[in-house]
Amino acid sequence: MRTILEVQKQLLPDLMDVMKKRYTILRQIMISEVIGRRTLANAMDMTERVLRAETDLLKSQGLIEIETVGMRISQAGEELLEMLEPVAKELFGLSEMEEQIRRTYGLRKVIVVPGDSENSEYAKRELGRAGAKALLSVMNDEDVVAVTGGSTTAAIAEHLTPSSSKRDVWFVPARGGLGESLELQANTIASMMAKKLGAQYRLLHVPDLLSNHAYDSLIQDSNIQEILDMIRKARIVIHGIGGAMEMAKRRKLAPQTVTEIRDEGAVAESFGYYFNNEGEVVHTMLTLGMRLEDIRHTELVIAIAGGKSKAASIQAVLRFGQEDILVIDEAAAAEIVKDL
Repeated sequence: MRTILEVQKQLLPDLMDVMKKRYTILRQIMISEVIGRRTLANAMDMTERVLRAETDLLKSQGLIEIETVGMRISQAGEELLEMLEPVAKELFGLSEMEEQIRRTYGLRKVIVVPGDSENSEYAKRELGRAGAKALLSVMNDEDVVAVTGGSTTAAIAEHLTPSSSKRDVWFVPARGGLGESLELQANTIASMMAKKLGAQYRLLHVPDLLSNHAYDSLIQDSNIQEILDMIRKARIVIHGIGGAMEMAKRRKLAPQTVTEIRDEGAVAESFGYYFNNEGEVVHTMLTLGMRLEDIRHTELVIAIAGGKSKAASIQAVLRFGQEDILVIDEAAAAEIVKDL
């Protein structure tokens, strides 16, 4: 039997376009918290005159509030967006992509958010919001949650909201610090997530990449060993997915190592491991933190990534076969579905 939405799409296609537009405007305002009309018009590639007509209607319906500093969503607007989410996913064709990817890779859940996070800051925020929601839906008291670094996991931290019920949860970095900006390091993100939720955290104060001598020395330290034991017993792991060459450059690896990684056919990096198209580990960096055997025994692995260019990397990690929940954007999902 055809759904009402399918009938409406055929009989009232113009209405569907209007609904998509207003839903997108409302969602952009929610993600932004406060935003000016001009900024929103530019983000949506819409004239201010057309946008004003739409926002005036949304205000008259009590869905947004317009103040001197900008527009913000009302409580009624948030509730409406929550109710519309399943309908919107079908309207934008996201539900079908979610199910195709979930079935193909045997995942527990796939969440696809609208847009392309490589080209839209709003889509990146939405990716973080969806990741935060996914994490909260599976987190239990006394959990240990291991987190990798990167901009997408940092976006999750930004969208967690305070809760006094998470005091018994521990957040830990999945590995040592990466030689990049402090706010994107695993230690920083783990501590931010803990603070947002009123939870607790432990940090791993070691470099991401180690020489054999440094590794042998640090692994003997009792304090390091204690935090490693905690990391390796994590029930939940949250990680990003990067392109192999992109991550090799970010880690400032020696040219010879970069050549080796390329020659080995690596297309993706995650957890400090480099994967080829078949999901096989082809290169491993000497680092302290989670090992492959720990990941294989982790109860819940949540991957988050976005952007059209990440599609091949995401698929490589999915073929590795340890993911349970995948949070991606529409641009990456569309590329993945093309290959299925």
